[in-house]
Amino acid sequence: MARERQLPRTSRISRRSLLGGTAAAVGAAGLNAANTGTASAAAPRDVDVAVVGAGLAGLTAARDLVAAGKSVAVLEARDRVGGRVVGLTLAGGGVTEGGGEFIGPTQDRIRALADSLGVGTFATYNTGKNLLFKDGKKTPYATDGILGSVPPIDAAGLANAAIVQATLDDLAKQIPVAAPWTAAKADEWDRQTFETWLRANAVIPSAKFLFDVACTSIFSAEPRELSFLFVLFYIAAAGNAANPGTLERLTETANGAQELRFVGGSQLVPVRLAASLGDRVVLSAPVRTIAKSGEKYVVTADGITVNARKVVVAVPPPLAARISYDPLLPAARDQLTQRLPMASVGKAIAVYDTPFWRADGLNGQVVSDTGVISSTFDNSPPDASYGALMGFIEADEARKLDGASEAEVRAAVLKDYTTYFGAKAASPTSFVLQRWNNEAFTRGGPVSIAAPGVLTQYGPALREPVGGIHWAGTETSTHWMGFMDGAVRSGERVAKEVLAVL
Repeated sequence: MARERQLPRTSRISRRSLLGGTAAAVGAAGLNAANTGTASAAAPRDVDVAVVGAGLAGLTAARDLVAAGKSVAVLEARDRVGGRVVGLTLAGGGVTEGGGEFIGPTQDRIRALADSLGVGTFATYNTGKNLLFKDGKKTPYATDGILGSVPPIDAAGLANAAIVQATLDDLAKQIPVAAPWTAAKADEWDRQTFETWLRANAVIPSAKFLFDVACTSIFSAEPRELSFLFVLFYIAAAGNAANPGTLERLTETANGAQELRFVGGSQLVPVRLAASLGDRVVLSAPVRTIAKSGEKYVVTADGITVNARKVVVAVPPPLAARISYDPLLPAARDQLTQRLPMASVGKAIAVYDTPFWRADGLNGQVVSDTGVISSTFDNSPPDASYGALMGFIEADEARKLDGASEAEVRAAVLKDYTTYFGAKAASPTSFVLQRWNNEAFTRGGPVSIAAPGVLTQYGPALREPVGGIHWAGTETSTHWMGFMDGAVRSGERVAKEVLAVL
């Protein structure tokens, strides 16, 4: 689900993998897999594996199963592929991203997938000064000096924040990423919220401010909503088998999770992957029931029925819970999905003739203590043929606007952009908005979150197969959970899991 903020030493708190924009030669129709089928009056299919969900997890699993010689049907509720990765076509041409956007070091699997599909990358714009807007004051500051990306807060706050960050990294090293609920202090950490822990450790107000914005930026959730164990697991997962996760890698732009964007937009990856699967992918087919029938499963979606030996459910846990299962799922699995809600996020992109902020020596990245938008990125294409400012609407701020009209959201966003970047920001040539809370087949984002008590009581049910039903999706990944890379990893893992029992 990343963006960016500033933390002491080298840490910039950032946003998960959501959104970007390039002048792509992919039109609105091209953002849907060209050769996929639709569920309208489709005949029943008999396959080895039915895959529920055509996001990166489901499509990756299908690719690997097909490569192993298995027959597959992928059922997608939306009229497009990509799940939480989506391209938004701009009125003047080009595509910007309304969902997963950035990749960085140790995100090896999404990078390998993109390379295999011929989707290139370019560096996230990171030249010039960041802006800190705090207590009504706007302060530009360099991020490439001796202090790195440290924002200009007071010395006591910086010192406190540095200690807190180091402590978080040290504690995260104690988390087994495959089973965080087995950590030696899992019960202690899962009994408290991140807010409780921060109040006891980030004791300088300015330091607490940094971690508050870090939390909303990374999780699209408030510190009070998250288990401290879940936060430590998320940090631990920001790496790979050879490189332990760190908060710095999770939050940085250069050398971090926000380092690169995809040429043509991130949805080009699932679009090309789906195209390689052809009519195995069926759109506009929300799955309603999964029922055991003899040695097979009958998967019933709108307009199509699939009979399969095994089933892969590759959608967020809250949405997997909306499918009717026969026989009933074990209580632990069902109760887990009841306790993993989606976080709250939207993305707002204002488009201008040029990235005018660059002429002022700014890189388009803001950290703010007020407003609807508290973090921004320069989402312009690599050739800067137009300018694009992208901002995240997150957590409490996102929920406040769930019932607002698009015009009301636009006015609030542009007010913040004008505060940060001046009068030119008030008059974009176009404006696009992705509101994940109001998306029928997502209902939030970028990831499901865990409150206290969830991981220790229900965590083992996260990946445990139920008969012939197997679980995928970024929430099930042991590395880069919540990111595009985690989704790909989960698809690769579940394909191996299914092949071992077919």
